Order: sequence, then C-alpha cells, then structure tokens
Amino acid sequence: MTPQAKEAILAADRVVGYLTYLDLIADLIKDKEKVGTAMMQEVDRCQQAVDLAIDGHKVVVISSGDSGIYGMAGLVMELANKVPVDQRPQVDIIPGLSAVNVAAAVLGAPLMHDFAVISLSDLMTPWDLIKKRADLSAEGDMVIALYNPRSKKRVTHLDEVRELVLKHRDPKTPVGIVQKAGRPGQHMVISDLENFTKEEIDMQTLVIIGNSQTYVENGRMITPRGYKL
Repeated sequence: MTPQAKEAILAADRVVGYLTYLDLIADLIKDKEKVGTAMMQEVDRCQQAVDLAIDGHKVVVISSGDSGIYGMAGLVMELANKVPVDQRPQVDIIPGLSAVNVAAAVLGAPLMHDFAVISLSDLMTPWDLIKKRADLSAEGDMVIALYNPRSKKRVTHLDEVRELVLKHRDPKTPVGIVQKAGRPGQHMVISDLENFTKEEIDMQTLVIIGNSQTYVENGRMITPRGYKL
C-alpha cells in the first residue's frame, strides 16, 4: 500500500470492497462504514460506491495491489461516466503496488526489459485470445508475468501456456513463482520453463517467465537491460 492510498482510506467515510480485501485492512477501517460484497459481484459493488458518492459521501473502493491493474478503477470510471454531468462524482485513481511489482522485487530484477502481463482467467476473456497473447509475447522474447495462473477449475491452462512458450524459448529459461506476494505467508521458488508447473501454484500466485537473456545468480533472477559492463 502506498502512503497516498492509506491517506485516502483514512479520509473516507465509506469503504467499499470485496470482503476478503476489507479483511486485509480491518485494523485501518475498524471505525468506518463498510460495504462489502462477495466475488463475482463487482458491478453491484462499484455501483453502490458511485451511488454513495452521488449522495455526498467520500468513498474509497479498494482493490488488492493496484486498482488500475486488474482492479476496480476502470469499472468505477465506466459507471461514474453514466451519471449525468451535473451529478457525476469526481473519481481519483490512487496507485498502489501491483503483485507484479512486489513479486519481481522478491525474485530479484526480472522485469528490467520489455514484459507482458497476462491473466489466465478466462471468465471475461476468451481462452483462445489469452493463448494468442501468450504465444505472441513469447515469440517477441518478452518477459511474461502471469496472473491467476491456476485454479480448482482451470487446471490445464498453465500447462498449455507453458507449451506455447516452449516453442520459442529454451526449456532452462528461469521462471519465478511467488505466492502471496507482499502478504503474510509469502513464498518464493525459482524453477525453469521445463519444470515450473510441478510447483505449488494457485490463484494467489504470480508467475514470471524470463526472456532469452534472463539468468539466475545468487538465488535471484536478473533480466539484463543491455548495459555494457
């Protein structure tokens, strides 16, 4: 969490968010009015936030990591833009630290060159399109960061992506795996493209696949930028 985000939460009189995320900051919001909903109720949750703002409340909608990276920032803006101009509440997007930033720091410096961030969740994006993005990113020799790599229902998606990347990259390419990045229970493993899917990987895991130049030294991943040493 950035200091700016903490200040916004403390200044608000209404806090809106997914119940799990509200629990993560329970101490910070214990004296505030809260609006929490379960997973898959994102539209209703953000609409309630907009309605509260229209009524004159100072509202924060919280997301894990950064609200503008797979978070609620876009949805809040879309809903606010449907409100007539004379009633439309002001929306400020406050940056946070995304899991890709935190996981990269835990692993070393794997994102020092061009990289792609891809979610393997196909709830709102067709699986064929996700595979195309992964394939083209691998062909372009980009470091690839994977969100939502594996769930109880999606047990083969990660293996399919691994096969796509193997068409373009050496099997020994370093792959970093970070569970619960920046949270209690954080755990890190560095494997390789050939073997990384054998590790424990779930929805709270961030996977970073190195490019053709990425290497491991002293237990940390490094993707060179190209400076002459």
